[in-house]
This record gives sequence, C-alpha cells and structure tokens, in this order.
Amino acid sequence: SDLEGVSFRVLNTDAQALLNSSAEQRVQLGQNLTRGLGAGGNPSIGQKAAEESREELQQALEGSDLVFIAAGMGGGTGTGAAPVVAEVAKQSGALTVGIVTKPFSFEGK
Repeated sequence: SDLEGVSFRVLNTDAQALLNSSAEQRVQLGQNLTRGLGAGGNPSIGQKAAEESREELQQALEGSDLVFIAAGMGGGTGTGAAPVVAEVAKQSGALTVGIVTKPFSFEGK
C-alpha cells in the first residue's frame, strides 16, 4: 500500500483465490485440511482451517495495532474463519473491527 504504516493481508482456504490477490502477504488457511481447494461452503471446515493455521495467523497479525476483518457470511471460509481471526487479533492486543456481508435470500442457503 502507498499508505504509510498500512499493510494488507489476505487469508483464504482457496489457493487459487490467493494467487489472484495483490495483497502484500497471503496466508493459506488449513493447508492440510483443505489442500488449497477451499472450504466448500462449509463454515465448520473454515473454522477448522483457521484453527489449523492459528500460528500463521498470529505471525501475520503480530505487531498490528488495528485489524479490519472483511468477510462474506454464508460461505465456508468467511463464516467459519472470521471469528478465529478476530480472536487471534484480539489476543494480539489489536483493536479489531469486523466488516461482513450477508448473502441475499436468492443467493442460496
């Protein structure tokens, strides 16, 4: 980022999605669990993937004063992993803000 003191990180279970990101740091969640194929819309898998990657999350958020978590609810990774990311951010002492979107009723279950 061109903003002084600001850095961007992207976290995902989907390795392809990470490759398309221009974020400075990319963290693949749940490498062993999902093998980079995503959470398949299952929040439980998203949560387990984040738990598996807790150490990587701690390293990625280390030294952060403020953490914005942007996630889409209704799928697997955003719904399942965001609470774990928020917990890790809070434990690191960072002010933690969640920005989430909720799917429209016509977008499925």
